[in-house]
Amino acid sequence: MPASTPLQENAYNSGQPVPGGGGSTPAAPVYESQARRVWRRFLHHRLAVAGGGVVILLLLMAFLADFITPHDPLALETARRFIAPGTNSSFLLGTDEMGRDLLSRLIYGGRISLVVGVAAMFATVVTGLIIGLVSGFYGGRVDNLLMRFTDTMLSFPQVFLLLVLAAFITPTVISIALIIGLTSWMEVARIIRAQIKYIKEQDFVQAAFALGASEARIMFKELLPNAIAPVLVSATLNVANAVLMESYISFLGYGIQPPLASWGNMLTNAQAYFDTATYLAILPGVMITLTVMSFNFLGDGLRDALDPKLRM
Repeated sequence: MPASTPLQENAYNSGQPVPGGGGSTPAAPVYESQARRVWRRFLHHRLAVAGGGVVILLLLMAFLADFITPHDPLALETARRFIAPGTNSSFLLGTDEMGRDLLSRLIYGGRISLVVGVAAMFATVVTGLIIGLVSGFYGGRVDNLLMRFTDTMLSFPQVFLLLVLAAFITPTVISIALIIGLTSWMEVARIIRAQIKYIKEQDFVQAAFALGASEARIMFKELLPNAIAPVLVSATLNVANAVLMESYISFLGYGIQPPLASWGNMLTNAQAYFDTATYLAILPGVMITLTVMSFNFLGDGLRDALDPKLRM
């Protein structure tokens, strides 16, 4: 194949017809928006797509619990105790030690666990976002003070801190969510601080300083929107952590109290019947595992999709 001439190369680079090339022009580059690029990267992560689908189903289940549950989750009838899963068409997943429909209790328990998880996530992200943003923006003494406070909070094991606080506070859905959220913000604060300190040195932020923009405008119009990607990933992963923590403290008796159902206190009630009715422990355990894994896979997919260094 003969080498191309300089005239042909210049014409090709400028998009003009190539002499001796049959008049064809190179294809124009296809523009791809950032949102489309992120979506395409996310779809390449199959586990994340599967996790996102499960998360959507769980959220729909929690939202529509009043309409899809076959029975009242609090209705007691000792005559139908310990119906095994699959042996009664009216109780597809069986009944518990009090004759309550297990499927209905799993659905309502999922609603409470997810409400706690989402509310705790908001408390975690908002607290961590404020502390990380202020620390990274002002630096100096403010940064040292806030980061030493963050290190102090990190030095306490979260589980023990949760149990201590839960022991002195009346357990409700809101109080449990706040307890979990206000003891989980430290990692978010450190991530946001690092992002803000990096973005603060970029030219567009320095230009905003030079033009006399207010501190509030720079923080909330320039810095925060450009640090939102790790916030989204942290938010997703924190829902999984909050669901796990709620189940843990409810299992120990400090969380959601009966007769309300949560996956954690359903496990507590199943302890005494593990040898005779294993399904009472397996079913809520499977729901906790499925929920945590789905949110974690979704968070991993979002992290990969939002990573500007990734080329796919």
